Amino acid sequence: MQKIVVTGGLGFIGSHTVVELQNEGFEVLIIDNLSNSNIGVLDGITSITGKKPAFFKIDLKDKQKVAQFFKENKVDGVIHFAASKAVGESVHEPLKYYENNIATLIYVLQEMNKNKVTNFIFSSSCTVYGDADEFPITEKSPIKKAENAYGNSKQIGEEIIADVTKVKNLNAIALRYFNPIGGHKSIKIGELPLGVPQNLIPYVTQTAAGIRKELSVFGNDYETHDGTPIRDYIHVTDLAKAHVIAMKRLFEDKQKAKMEYFNIGTGVGSSVFDVIKTFEKVNDLKINYKVVDRREGDVTAYLADVSFANTELGWRSELTLKDALRSAWLWQEKQEIK
Repeated sequence: MQKIVVTGGLGFIGSHTVVELQNEGFEVLIIDNLSNSNIGVLDGITSITGKKPAFFKIDLKDKQKVAQFFKENKVDGVIHFAASKAVGESVHEPLKYYENNIATLIYVLQEMNKNKVTNFIFSSSCTVYGDADEFPITEKSPIKKAENAYGNSKQIGEEIIADVTKVKNLNAIALRYFNPIGGHKSIKIGELPLGVPQNLIPYVTQTAAGIRKELSVFGNDYETHDGTPIRDYIHVTDLAKAHVIAMKRLFEDKQKAKMEYFNIGTGVGSSVFDVIKTFEKVNDLKINYKVVDRREGDVTAYLADVSFANTELGWRSELTLKDALRSAWLWQEKQEIK
């Protein structure tokens, strides 16, 4: 049984990926510092899969502890999620983002090299494309200057990994996510940010639940069909499955290059107002919202061309925006019952 380290494995995307890995027979070791996650997620994963993954509470900024982990645990691959991820926050806290997202990546790669771990999947982002000129965005679209520290940290991260693959025994795949939302069909794991949500969907669900007074819509003067920014929203379960397929690609030596890049989205764009209306319809609810000024660091639109992931990676999305928004609300309701 191949052992996979999942850093940030109790986070939103990480926990869903752990579930899919375990369902496919991989042994999973989770590293998480619980800075934006909850230890209770471990019970959710265990309940879904019937297998409790090994858990290590480690802050990857602690270089010595990272070294100790890799020295004591022989593993076959790493999926690296652990990072700060809020675009808006990154504009105001750039040093936090560079330390959390770049220093930790370096420490993990250093220890992988020392311990001869050669398979690596990087949690990247569509923000690496900056404010794109053409849609949908393909993997060959220009990497423009990032609009925020989060996007820049992902650009730099990809560059670091690519440089390492040129000179070390490392095979890597960068999955460039568009906008992951939703929750597991079991409603045992989902998106549960600590504090005030920085992303749209948990803010929508918390507003619907009465936890937040109202949802702020950041700008309605963008050049889109209704003036609000457009994003490509992908169900987190579909995204998690892409990681399993990518890891198998590494193990089966199917790569066409030492470092590969794949867009992971749906190819369908939805505006903020589209999301609000769809959420209201599928859940029979009304959302209290108000339009406010644009948020610094936001771009007009992100829409994926996923044909390369479909044909070369052999992955495609299966779940819809309605599926995701329904599961997101069911997850939120469950939190209220607890």
